[in-house]
Amino acid sequence: MSQQTSGPITLALVDDYDVVVVGVAHMFDHYSDRVAVQELDAQTRVVTPVDIALLDTYGQTANEDDIDALVASPRVGQVVMYSWGFNEDAVHSALRRGAAGYLSKALPAADLVAALEAIHAGECVVSPPPSGNRLSTGLDWPGRSEGLSERESEVLALITQGVSNADIAGLLHLSPNSIKSYVRSAYRKIGASTRVQAVLWGVDHGFTPDQHRITHWIPGPGDEEVAVGA
Repeated sequence: MSQQTSGPITLALVDDYDVVVVGVAHMFDHYSDRVAVQELDAQTRVVTPVDIALLDTYGQTANEDDIDALVASPRVGQVVMYSWGFNEDAVHSALRRGAAGYLSKALPAADLVAALEAIHAGECVVSPPPSGNRLSTGLDWPGRSEGLSERESEVLALITQGVSNADIAGLLHLSPNSIKSYVRSAYRKIGASTRVQAVLWGVDHGFTPDQHRITHWIPGPGDEEVAVGA
């Protein structure tokens, strides 16, 4: 359990897409006295311990392994999932692996902050699943300016990374037919008729990961000296 401090909760945002990280960071602009977002340097390994690592599932291909890596990191006090997908099995799996909470991207900023504070105080928080297609205002994702929804964008990001439709369905906990529907609507919006065209469009429009952020949190020499609460 993370120890209480007198200052704001220190928070790391873990996702491989910079535009996603920046969008989530802006959620806390008016709550800097309660949550301090720690910027991650893409070129160097993180050395500052944080109270909470918020793992955004957008475009991630190894969610379970990423949870394991963050839970094992002495630089992380607690791990919290931040997702649009609220499949019951995904939630239970994350909690079994050591996540301290599973929060919806539909939460307004004030509710998100309150949930993080409750988790930091020792509660296990699972927010209500999002209803409809409403996301919290302020979030961003690749292709948003081209009219792609967050779900369409995430599917296209995984396609750009070479993930098959069947594997995308497993990662997002959606049916194959749902994935096909998102693929068709995304292709229509970007003017693609083949997977090759979609991949090329994705590469040209920021759908390849900017970095592999989880590597920042893999334990290394000296980690025992900077563990949270040490």
